Amino acid sequence: MKTTKIIFSFLMLFVINKASAQQITSAEMQVTGLTCSMCSQATEKSIRTLSYVADVKPDLNRNLFVITFKKDQAVSFDQLNKKVKDAGFSIGKLEATVNFNQTKVDANGQAVVGTNVYRFANTKDKVLNGPTKVNVIDKTFVSNSVFKQKSATVKFDSYPTGTGVVNGKKTRIYHLSI
Repeated sequence: MKTTKIIFSFLMLFVINKASAQQITSAEMQVTGLTCSMCSQATEKSIRTLSYVADVKPDLNRNLFVITFKKDQAVSFDQLNKKVKDAGFSIGKLEATVNFNQTKVDANGQAVVGTNVYRFANTKDKVLNGPTKVNVIDKTFVSNSVFKQKSATVKFDSYPTGTGVVNGKKTRIYHLSI
């Protein structure tokens, strides 16, 4: 009986993790520094190596990549950023579609979704539900001029570094705007 309870508990944790893992469904990522189709191909190839990427469609005219993510896979913005940097470029803008499920944004603009901590620059005391377009406004996801401009208005201690203390632990915090 005890073994059955342990197995059942493990399966429930697995199911819960799978259900909460898929939060980010797609993204539009503008990449800076691209000068030719070979640059775009190198970036696309690098992004495609991520296990949770289902498809990448480049738009050479706007230096934009439309990325679709696999269902039931956790997505890491930092890994996307690393892949773009590995190809020799940087992200100028990242807009993602996040499928929220009754996610409570507290009075400080913070929401915890699975293992991700989000701080919203322009949303507080709200429940988010369904697909929502968000802009990642952290330093490595926007141009220097945009980051400087946002730094004047975003008053989170965690904004300059992208990290902060959550529940007593140093944690990666993504700063978003809707």
